[in-house]
Amino acid sequence: MIEKMSFVTLAGPKSEIDSLVSHYLSRHDIHLENALTEFSSSDQFTTFTEENPFQEIFRKSRELLSLVKNPDSAKKSKLGIHAAEKFIQKIDEQLDENRNKISELNEKKEALYTDYEILAPFKTLNYTLKRIQEMKFFQYRFGRIPVSSFDKFETYLNPDINAIFISTLEESEHVYGVFFAPTQYFEEVEKDFQNIHFDKIEIPKKYKDFPNKECLRLSEKINELDEQIHSLEQEMSGIIEQNKDRLVSAIQNIETAYNNFDVRKLSAVTRDSGVTFQVLCGWMTTKEASKLQRETDDDVNVVCIVSADVDDHKTKPPTKLKNFRLIRPFEMFVKMYGLPNYNEFDPTLFLTITYAFIFGIMFGDLGQGLCLVIGGAILYKLKHLDIAGIVCAAGVFSCIFGALFGSIFGFEFDSVIHPLHSMIELPFLGNINIVLVAAFLFGSFVILSTMVLNIYNAIKQKNLGKALFGPNAVTGFIFYASVIGVIVLYMTGRPLPGTILLTVMFGIPLILIFLETPLKNILDKKKPLDESVGIFAATAFFEVFDYLITYLSNALSFLRIGVFAISHAAMMQVVMTLAGAENGGTPNILVVIVGNIIVLAMEGLVVGIQVLRLEYYEIFGRFYEGNGREFIPYRKKYKN
Repeated sequence: MIEKMSFVTLAGPKSEIDSLVSHYLSRHDIHLENALTEFSSSDQFTTFTEENPFQEIFRKSRELLSLVKNPDSAKKSKLGIHAAEKFIQKIDEQLDENRNKISELNEKKEALYTDYEILAPFKTLNYTLKRIQEMKFFQYRFGRIPVSSFDKFETYLNPDINAIFISTLEESEHVYGVFFAPTQYFEEVEKDFQNIHFDKIEIPKKYKDFPNKECLRLSEKINELDEQIHSLEQEMSGIIEQNKDRLVSAIQNIETAYNNFDVRKLSAVTRDSGVTFQVLCGWMTTKEASKLQRETDDDVNVVCIVSADVDDHKTKPPTKLKNFRLIRPFEMFVKMYGLPNYNEFDPTLFLTITYAFIFGIMFGDLGQGLCLVIGGAILYKLKHLDIAGIVCAAGVFSCIFGALFGSIFGFEFDSVIHPLHSMIELPFLGNINIVLVAAFLFGSFVILSTMVLNIYNAIKQKNLGKALFGPNAVTGFIFYASVIGVIVLYMTGRPLPGTILLTVMFGIPLILIFLETPLKNILDKKKPLDESVGIFAATAFFEVFDYLITYLSNALSFLRIGVFAISHAAMMQVVMTLAGAENGGTPNILVVIVGNIIVLAMEGLVVGIQVLRLEYYEIFGRFYEGNGREFIPYRKKYKN
């Protein structure tokens, strides 16, 4: 169900806004709206323009909170806003020196990492860097060559070049190394290497030893810096842990003050008056609004006005669902499609019944249903997952229909009906599976039910035209019910009353559906037709034809319920055959277990998706719009 809403207006002196927020808004669920949109005269009100004074201290408090381990375990203490600001500044200053040291150490570490990455590809070089740098008659270049170019170098260039190339590392894309050339040939050699895309790498002059030893020293220095950084971080953690209780309380106070101040952005401020007033508006449940009004009666600084007429305001009421605990998990499916608007029927209970019922028919097995019930219940209890609650409810109906179908983990027992073997003789159709007939009748009943819900929604929304005329209105209900009645009469051997019903009730509703647009316009006191009669007639004819096709396709869509019930029974029969249980044989238990697991996992998922498809496309589309907006209380919004 959808909770009844009231529009609440809170007004008071601008200086008392913090008191209003902390004493009332933070303790009651109110969905705040922009107050200026509610007032027609902008000459009397203006927006709040001051910047949030807690912005900087709020930023610092968030940084400190990220350093606190398990903040929820901190003991709360009373702390004024000014005391909270001073305490956070104090802790921040204590940590600031360590932060600066850590920043400097990280910069040094980054520089060492950069040098290490330069030297690492040349670790295997058996010459000290000092000897290479001090050569008199030779020059050198460190670098890398693409693998594709290096192959060409070895084949064509290397035999004739006046240089020596020493390879130190071969990777998938590059070959690292150093080449040496006599000083008189160096420029020529360098050009040759440039032609094979040699990428020069500069080795810092400060490194003199073997590249491998230099890399080891760099690793040791990096580790030393890591230890220093870790020590400083431990020191910071000690300061945080020592002051944890008071710090968390201070941070919460700052966050509350910051969020409370930001409420002003939604307020309207009076212009040019002796005392500046601020006005806040929003939606509350009627019960909560009455409670708030009683609390503010004795407060001289707050005026609270509660309006129960939701149509008298410029903003539409948000939707707050309130359902029984057992069906609450199914709200997830409703929200996936779209929340109902305030003047719409909440389909959660209807979806719960139809989803679980249809799933049970399509997946009827007492044993597998029991597995779904137990598994869903455990997950819902431990993890509070809505989908687990849905699986548990669906499993209950699987058990019920499993008992009716006489199936427990694929083993059959005496039952009321069997999906594979129960047949019925019908005129015109001959021998047909009774499960398919039941699925068709059930689908027809569901479609008629959705039409009733659509009529109810239209009446609730005070839309008489929508309630009376259309494929899902009174005319559509009479037409579809008459068609189903005719089919049932003919199938049960009563052609005469069926023909009478067909003659009397078939044409009139169709004509009214055909005239849906002009009839609605007449009720709304508008011009009957906005276009020519010919264009209207052609358009209406094809719309009626489309409605008839839709009626038929919707009814046939529900046949999949029976098809899946038969399919499930057939799959379990295959499992039992593979297990050797046919003709009373002793089954292979391992095959039975594995087969049941496969069917439970695979078909259970497919059936769950197919039932949801039926709900969204064949059921919801007839009566449900789902264009509502969620009720988000101020305190929940800022807590998140």
